[in-house]
Amino acid sequence: MADTVLYDLTEGLATITLNRPDAMNALNIDTKEALRDALLEAAESPAVRAVLLTGSGPRAFCVGQDLKEHIGLLAADRDGSGEGSTMNTVALHYNPIVTAIAGMPKPVVAAVNGVAAGAGAGFAFAADYRIVADTASFNTSFAGVALTADSGVSWTLQRLIGYGRAADLLLFPRTIDAQEALGLGIAHQVVPAEELASRAAAVARRLAEGPTAAYAAIKESLAFAAGHTLTEALAMEDELQRRAGASDDHAIAVNAFVNKEKPRFTGR
Repeated sequence: MADTVLYDLTEGLATITLNRPDAMNALNIDTKEALRDALLEAAESPAVRAVLLTGSGPRAFCVGQDLKEHIGLLAADRDGSGEGSTMNTVALHYNPIVTAIAGMPKPVVAAVNGVAAGAGAGFAFAADYRIVADTASFNTSFAGVALTADSGVSWTLQRLIGYGRAADLLLFPRTIDAQEALGLGIAHQVVPAEELASRAAAVARRLAEGPTAAYAAIKESLAFAAGHTLTEALAMEDELQRRAGASDDHAIAVNAFVNKEKPRFTGR
């Protein structure tokens, strides 16, 4: 991985850290490519059972697109010296990143250590669980630079907080502090900033030690139900539950319950 994104795999937990603290972890091309590749590696690796996504430094989780790089690319496109494809970053980077976060068959925890804005907010929204420092904040920010939502925000935000509130935050971007994020349902937990790393790692490790095949099915069922009827969702639940019921982990859990023991899951 490039040094703009750090990757650590320890005991089934892959920790992926955006590492441009001096730029508030803004997303230049190198960072977007490295983050995409790190997430795809975690998604595909059988050694990874859960993912923890966070940012370096106390100021930012990720402030989204690196506008200093972006303005140079736009200027080059307009004067003909560039490739004319600046906005291809949505298809090349943001879409694969969000698809990897939301679609990987293992849980993803976002430890939001500071400002999460634009695509940075989108990455956090795409995670399965968000633990937020009490000093952190969110801002959709897209309309402020005359852009529409990307990085999945049009899909994720309204499912977290409802259409009306999502429209408000997209049309009139503003800073949402940690406590408001908790009240809206964006944050699952708000913790003191100095405890964020340990608290988030504990949650992610707990997931990594859990029935990860069942977690994958839960993610699949939620994503499916979001775009289908009740009848279709019930049929999908039936299919996924049959699969889960035939898993080694289900047998392990039932036997452990009967014997009053702690189950040791295998992910199979």
